[in-house]
Amino acid sequence: MTGLHDRSVAIVGAAETDNVGALPTYSALALGQEAARNALSDAGLDWADVDGFATTNPQPWEAAYYLGIQPGWVDGTMIGGCSYLAHVRHAAAAIASGAATTVLIVHGESGRSQVGAPSYGTGASSPVGQFEYTQGLVMPNLVLALPVLRFLRDRGMSRRDLAEVVVAQREWAHLNPRAFKRDLTTVDQVLGARPNAYPFTSDMCCLVTDGGGALVLTSTERARDLRRASTPVVVIGSGERTDSALASQMPSADEMHAVSLSGQDAFRTSGMTPTDVDHLMIYDAFASIPLYGLENLGFVGRGESGSFITEGHTRPGGSLPLNTNGGGLNYTHTGMYGMFAIIEAVRQLRGEAAAQVADAHTSFVQGIGMMYAAAASLVLSNEL
Repeated sequence: MTGLHDRSVAIVGAAETDNVGALPTYSALALGQEAARNALSDAGLDWADVDGFATTNPQPWEAAYYLGIQPGWVDGTMIGGCSYLAHVRHAAAAIASGAATTVLIVHGESGRSQVGAPSYGTGASSPVGQFEYTQGLVMPNLVLALPVLRFLRDRGMSRRDLAEVVVAQREWAHLNPRAFKRDLTTVDQVLGARPNAYPFTSDMCCLVTDGGGALVLTSTERARDLRRASTPVVVIGSGERTDSALASQMPSADEMHAVSLSGQDAFRTSGMTPTDVDHLMIYDAFASIPLYGLENLGFVGRGESGSFITEGHTRPGGSLPLNTNGGGLNYTHTGMYGMFAIIEAVRQLRGEAAAQVADAHTSFVQGIGMMYAAAASLVLSNEL
């Protein structure tokens, strides 16, 4: 039996739908199917090779039936946008333990066109529905906005620091032909964009798109005989945590505790520290989250995230390339973005990203779910 984090499990397939953006003729199921087919092709495998399956919405049994597979191991973990990071962790554990040999993880979401769009279970009977919807906190931008003001105030930062995140990531998107927003921008233009929920402008909020992505995982030993034998991407660390489902009940308003704790677990299990990371993906549903992530994961000290980005460290040519596909702010964001962050990390480690980082050997991927309620982390490497 092998271990979860001993480089014995590899991502051998990683692909998206042929297009991302506005795809009104695709249902969520169809998006997932196209992405799955592309990922299996990328791995050099077929549907019959799949004996493990993970997805969120639609339910795994419905999606598996649609795909024509009957897996012996199934994971329907749904913790928002970071679910797919958790799926990678769970799949690696299943493969390491012998519960599955080849796991297909699928995401398809019609976030823009709303064809077969999922329900996230936050109706009137939920805690959020009872205690926060009634106070007007009915959208992610509203839930995140007030804590962000506290975050900025306590660190002596300002809305300009939020704008710098957008400007830096747009530089990566400018190099990515598939990115939804590619035009370079300035801090003043971001601040002058259409107001959203203060302190956010529209440019500081994620895109709303359609699309899908999929991953195929198997043992490193088996990967040596597959199409991607020359470009292995192995799982060397991971973590997942949950936190308060209610923003009003967070331990503190200016920290993302689940991010911090899941990140600590990922670093501990990988035996690495932030200084060992060559490439970083931080879920960016809003421009504030990379600031939280840089600090809560230990890449910079408290109050240093804004200046770190302003000084150019996360931009092309910087010391810590961050969200190199353009992120959810500029590339694509279907509603649950975590899958796309993982795929970009895999592309970077394979040396085939649209905006390739030189000498990238280790990538840290951080996801969040339902704003502050959950988080998951992965450490990936291209060194066996």
